[in-house]
Amino acid sequence: MQILTECRSIPWMQSHSDLPRPEADALAHSAACAAHIRNTIAAAGGWLPFSQYMELALYAPGLGYYSAGARKLGAEGDFITAPELSPLFGRVLARQVAELFATLPREILEVGAGSGALAASLLEELERLDALPERYLILELSADLRQRERDTLAARVPHLLERVAWLNQMPPSFSGVVLGNEVLDAMPVEIFRVAGNGIEQAGVAVEGDTFAWSFRSAPAALAELIAPLQLAPGYQSEIALAAPAFIASLASMMDKAAAIFIDYGFPRHEYYHPQRSAGTLMCHYRHRAHDDPFLLPGLQDITAHVDFSAMAAAGAGNGLEVLGYSTQAQFLINCGITDVLGESDPSDIVPYIAQAGAAQKLLSPAEMGELFKVIAFGRGVDAALRGFASGDKTHTL
Repeated sequence: MQILTECRSIPWMQSHSDLPRPEADALAHSAACAAHIRNTIAAAGGWLPFSQYMELALYAPGLGYYSAGARKLGAEGDFITAPELSPLFGRVLARQVAELFATLPREILEVGAGSGALAASLLEELERLDALPERYLILELSADLRQRERDTLAARVPHLLERVAWLNQMPPSFSGVVLGNEVLDAMPVEIFRVAGNGIEQAGVAVEGDTFAWSFRSAPAALAELIAPLQLAPGYQSEIALAAPAFIASLASMMDKAAAIFIDYGFPRHEYYHPQRSAGTLMCHYRHRAHDDPFLLPGLQDITAHVDFSAMAAAGAGNGLEVLGYSTQAQFLINCGITDVLGESDPSDIVPYIAQAGAAQKLLSPAEMGELFKVIAFGRGVDAALRGFASGDKTHTL
């Protein structure tokens, strides 16, 4: 195979002086993660597809970003998700879940519960709505996050903790409601570029003590997926293979169930827009965003936007019905966010302002309202979902 290598050596203080410098123990952890990845690259003959690098950097046991003990979410972490902003997000989502419980078994399976903030808010509101699930299952592979989730739930809903159980893998079958907030964006992606002689696949090599981009002619199976996009030479982007495979696995175990995923991304015609010719890969470290996935492996998040057309195709191709697709803002409005806000007492200034500020971030087109989307799948779900009662954009997928 033709190999085209592009190297970049990035001294920490020179190229990333705007980022907070890690403490010594964090740097040592990152060095251990990097060493593990280098050894894996060496064992593979000096080259790994980027998707495998991303998987190791995020999920290598005891070393990857999501597998190790550093705080990831919230003000002390690297990024803040919607449930971390305020219980408001979970309270509104609970309205949709409660509606589904009218016709589905009262069970919830949350995939990747993060800090446990969403689970706690959902359980609090579902209890208030007299719609508590009989079981709240959490699929979580990180021992560190499991403990944080348990601590959050023990602090906020201790009397409901007995309803919660953690899973290491998908159950063989499930009926109820599946939830995933910012899960799909953290699944490994392939990076490709269109060259004059065809499609090239991005991989990772080692150059001295640093990682380097290394492009090879893409395998036929990968090139066949990209060719129909008809992208111009020089175009570089990502293609998700893990996330659609996850949706297919989910479909195989869903009996009478609905699955709702919230994440940032686009339908395919927007994802591969000519003006998005550098792709969507992004890294997050201490609330700073940058585009260098080789920086501090094990200490930073690596994500790519979601191709929701690919998710819809994976669901429909595995026997699921696409129940709806909309912006986060429209979904939350349909589910009654204004009603929830109306229950707040404006005279109680501090919490009222905090909740209003959270609502603005969740709904504003300049914040999370438009970039974040909601997609729902179902099997055996007869009723329409209130979250898509107006503004459903399924036709754009």
